Amino acid sequence: MTATDTLPRWQSALPFWISFLLIPLIWFTAMAGGWWVLLVPLSTWWAFALLDRLTGLDLTNASPDTPDSVLHWYILLTKAWVPVQFLTLYGLIWYATHTDHLSTLAKVGLFFGMGVISGTIGINYSHELMHQKGRVERWLGDILLAMVLYSHFRSEHLLVHHRYVGTPRDPVTARYNEGFHRFYPRVLKQCLFSALRAEREKLARKDRPWSDLSNPFWRYWALQGAMLVLAFVIGGLSGLALFLIQAGVAIWQLELVNYVEHYGLTRKHLGAGKYEHVQPRHSWNASQKASNWLLINLQRHSDHHYKPNRRFPLLQHHSEDAAPQLPYGYPVMTVAAMIPPLWRRIMNPRVRAWRRQYYPEVTDWTPYNKSQNPLPRA
Repeated sequence: MTATDTLPRWQSALPFWISFLLIPLIWFTAMAGGWWVLLVPLSTWWAFALLDRLTGLDLTNASPDTPDSVLHWYILLTKAWVPVQFLTLYGLIWYATHTDHLSTLAKVGLFFGMGVISGTIGINYSHELMHQKGRVERWLGDILLAMVLYSHFRSEHLLVHHRYVGTPRDPVTARYNEGFHRFYPRVLKQCLFSALRAEREKLARKDRPWSDLSNPFWRYWALQGAMLVLAFVIGGLSGLALFLIQAGVAIWQLELVNYVEHYGLTRKHLGAGKYEHVQPRHSWNASQKASNWLLINLQRHSDHHYKPNRRFPLLQHHSEDAAPQLPYGYPVMTVAAMIPPLWRRIMNPRVRAWRRQYYPEVTDWTPYNKSQNPLPRA
């Protein structure tokens, strides 16, 4: 157990601020040009894979009852990232469209790196912010999502994914044997319509039409439109194209992580559209220390689904008897996910072991594999 009296100290939160080192790094690559633009993806994927090997696992837990008043430096981290990412993104658009030393290929590489930042860090921080009760934090989360044109993620995540994870109604739960290259186009389509339907049904319960101004999609569209217009004003068509490149990369990064987090894990169907409650065993857990610094404990996903409102420093590590464990952190696992034969070799035996451990009574997994069980009751 982490001592509660250490949490208020800035030194305790400092490792989680490591993401801010990516900002001077990407500006260096922009000024250097050439192959230097590959430094950002290399530093997030490969460097942290190595750091995980060196730092090992963090199996300690802070008290889940720690109040927000103790977590100032952790809360400030996610809030401060919003203006930093905004200024970096649009500053790079201006720089790339007003300089002569960057080739077209270098610009694409630079904004690929920016997309890695806005996806790996930005969307992840928006995820932390959207789960909070305060209006300011939720607005900040919406601003981050608008920068990657994926605002509907908030509605889909809060209203659909957390409620229906591990069931046929959740598009984001990757099915057993479903490769990422099939998963990705499926979720791009299904998540948008799933989010629209969830907000429409939420309004219908209040006898309001989908077009009611309280529908957050109006805010989503306004924020996204503003981001696109600003990119065009700053950099013209080239600036708009670079903005779209980083947004596409960021979305791809998010869905890679979504694919890894629940691959093959399903909740037991109890009959008549009723499913067991969400437990830590319905998400893959990873407690690699360095990548959890970068990802603010996102890899402790088993606890996040068990207690969605917990702030990231309070997320708990669950042992192997309570939650399935990934063999490596997300930097390695997301790369493996891009190579389906490698992914199946690593993960399919683990899914089958998980089934034997938790559900030995289930003899036919075909309906779970094909997502053919009845939809859960609303």
